[in-house]
Amino acid sequence: MSTNPQDILREAKNLAIVGVSDKPDRASYKVAAYLKEAGYTIFPVNPRLQEVLGLTCYPSLDAIPEPVDLVDIFRKSEDCLPIAEEAVRIGAKGIWLQLGISNSECRQLAEKEGLDYVEDRCTKIEHGQLNQS
Repeated sequence: MSTNPQDILREAKNLAIVGVSDKPDRASYKVAAYLKEAGYTIFPVNPRLQEVLGLTCYPSLDAIPEPVDLVDIFRKSEDCLPIAEEAVRIGAKGIWLQLGISNSECRQLAEKEGLDYVEDRCTKIEHGQLNQS
């Protein structure tokens, strides 16, 4: 289990972006676009959307047909635990709560299940620093 954001991003290949928006001005859209461009396989997750960034958008983590390394969550702190529980169910290796999002129950679940865990950090910002360290 790692809590080092840059180590987690170095090892992850398949990322589910939960709460992604199809609006280009939203942070979740910008981060998903950036990570896709950086070479990650992106699985957008939003039950209200069919497609984001030219990719199939899934209604839930359970609906993703491939293994997921990291679940990147763009939801309110109080809405994150069911997503974290779903991440455990699908065998994800890590849970990442975006900048401004923290949830002690998610942290405890990740620790208990041996998952990588990051909260209150941005995947785009952390990835941008990978080549600088």
